[in-house]
Order: sequence, then structure tokens, then C-alpha cells
Amino acid sequence: MKTIKLTFSLLLMTVFAFGQVSPKEKNALIELSNATKGHAWLQSWDLTTPVETWYGVKVVDDKVVSLNLDFNNLEGTLPNELGDLIHLEHLSLFRNSISGTIPSNLGKLTSLKEINLAFNKLQGHIPTELTTLSSLETLKLFMNELSGQIPNKIGDLSNLKTLELYNNNLSGTIPMSVEKLTKLEILVISSNTLTGKLPSNLSQLKNLKSLSVFDNQLLGTIPESIGALTNLEELVLSNNAFYGELPTQMVKLSKLKILLIGNNSFKGELAHLENQFPNLIEFGYQNTKPGGVLATLDSDD
Repeated sequence: MKTIKLTFSLLLMTVFAFGQVSPKEKNALIELSNATKGHAWLQSWDLTTPVETWYGVKVVDDKVVSLNLDFNNLEGTLPNELGDLIHLEHLSLFRNSISGTIPSNLGKLTSLKEINLAFNKLQGHIPTELTTLSSLETLKLFMNELSGQIPNKIGDLSNLKTLELYNNNLSGTIPMSVEKLTKLEILVISSNTLTGKLPSNLSQLKNLKSLSVFDNQLLGTIPESIGALTNLEELVLSNNAFYGELPTQMVKLSKLKILLIGNNSFKGELAHLENQFPNLIEFGYQNTKPGGVLATLDSDD
């Protein structure tokens, strides 16, 4: 009798120790493999083995919580079934050859804290559905071929700390809702075709350490309110159509280490600006065109 009880106990322990991921989550992963030539991945999956043994998949309590397939030669498109990984917290497919569009179904993954789809060949718009992911802390979509505007509701990502959208084909203006991203530390939207002015309400981003908007089509003067970003360490404004004098409030940015403002139409003795920032290690103002047509417009305001 004792032997039977012991055997039964061991059986229960085995069942609990080797629980299984739900069929729906497993199928989502299989669909990803099928859609991105899983047989040609650098680290491929043996689909006959338990999901928790698959490369880049992290399983906790029988739930898929992390998927990291960076640098793994994924080629193809992202399946809609990714939206079935409802417990996923981290999704990183950095530096592959994924094409097509970003599935709007990713908006169903309400536990997501990180999305990194950077350095692929993704096209189309950034799905508005992503702005419903209130737990998201990191959104990296840089080095793709994304077009359209930055979603107007981007400010709904209230826990976002890193937003990197550079080197795409994004157009339109910087959404006013960015002022709600009060936890944001890194905002890099360089090398797109963004237009309009630098929003004065960026001053609400008190935790911002890096702001880079270079190589766009932004214009106008730099708002005085930029002086409120006292944690800023990197400010890159180069290759735009900014004009006028730099605001005196910028001297409050005492933590600045990098300041790049070249290829604009700023007024003033820019060479002396370097002395205003005690921690500056990189300063660039070359090819700035003081006194140009845009610069004279500023004096009429």
C-alpha cells in the first residue's frame, strides 16, 4: 500500500513538474516558425520536444513569457497568431530579415513590457493597437521601412521609458500626446521625414536623458521650455530647418554630454556655446547657416 501511495505521489510530481504550454500558445510559436523559415534559423526548434526547451523561449508556470530570437536569420512575415501569446512580457526579434507589416494583434498582449523589432525590413504603419499596451516600457522599431505617422495616441503608453523609431520613413508631426510619456528616458526619432515644430510640451518629460531628432524636416525655433529637461544628457538637433537663437534656458541643461546642432539656421556665436555646459564631451555646430532666410523670420515673431 505504501508503495502504491509513493508511486502515485511520484506520478503527481512528474505531472506538475512537466506541465505543458497551452495548445494555442504552442501553435502561435509553430506558426512563427513556419512563417519565417524556421528550418533555416541559426538556432532552429525541434517541434517534437517540449516548448520550454526551444531556443529563445522562456516558459514560467506553463506560460510563454519571453521570446528572444535576435540575430537568428528569421526571414518572412510575422503571423497574426503571435497575438495568442497572451502572457508574453518580452518580444525581441532584433536584427533579422522580417518583412511585411507589424500584426495589429500584438495589441492583445497586455502583459508586454518590451517590443524590439528593430533592424528588420518591416513596412506599413505602426499599428494604433500598440498604444493600448499600458505595461510597455520599451518600444524599439528602428532601422525598418515603416511609413505613416507616429500614432497620435502614443502618449497612452504611460509606462514607456524607451522609444526608438529612427531610420524609417515616418512622416507628419511629433504627436502632442508625447507630453504624457512622463517616464520616458530615451526618445530617438531621427532619420525620418517628420515635419512641423519641436513641441514645447516636451518639457513635461522630466526624466528624459536622450532626445534625438536629427535628419528630419523639422523647423521653427527651439522652445524655451527645453530648459526644463534638466536630466538631459544627449540633445541632437542636426540636419533640420531650425532657426533663430537658441533659448537662454538651455544653460540649465548642466548634465549635457552630447550637443549636436549642425546643419540648421541658428543665430549667434555658436562656437562659444560649448563653454556653457561643464560636462560636454561632444559638440557639433558645423555647417550651421546663421543669418539665412529662415533665421531672419525668427526676428519678426
